Amino acid sequence: MSKKGFLLVLMQPPPAFEEEFNAWYDTEHVPDRLAVEGFESGRRYVCLDGHPKYLAMYDMENEAVLETEAYRRVSGERASPWTKRVTGRVSVYRSIGEQIYPGGELTRPTPRSVLLRFSGTPSGLADAVVAGARATFEGRVNTLQLRVFAYHRDGAVDFLVLAGLKVPEEIALDMGAFGEAAGHLDMVNSYALY
Repeated sequence: MSKKGFLLVLMQPPPAFEEEFNAWYDTEHVPDRLAVEGFESGRRYVCLDGHPKYLAMYDMENEAVLETEAYRRVSGERASPWTKRVTGRVSVYRSIGEQIYPGGELTRPTPRSVLLRFSGTPSGLADAVVAGARATFEGRVNTLQLRVFAYHRDGAVDFLVLAGLKVPEEIALDMGAFGEAAGHLDMVNSYALY
């Protein structure tokens, strides 16, 4: 089975702009993305502990979907005026890549989610990130889903661990389980479905 592509976006709108931001996301942005062939799911989350406040997670057949004409029609210079207005006023972290573990799952609508980000990590540490994620989340009665993603940029990788949970809980991270990758952990956020 080929590995799924992903598009994960973290956004922080200014407080006075939040109502318009959410209206845009719900009525234009998510529907536009899900109408593009190759986008398989799209979910929004609000941060309960951490920063930025909003997370959007899109699953794609593969990351090449973002190179298609269908996607280009709704992005970049061809984006709508509303999209340009909103994205020009919002702080954005955008990551694109492939799901490296388990490889082919789609985002489930879990009540709570935890996002770990390991930034600027050498690509050779992928196995350490996956092993640490599995040791932390797999086999727990509260874990509904676990996936690990790789976003290659500037000669290094941002590894993203997304764990779906049944109920909120404090996660005790054993940093030793992540080996050399542990020093690259720069985000531990918890989310609820928006």
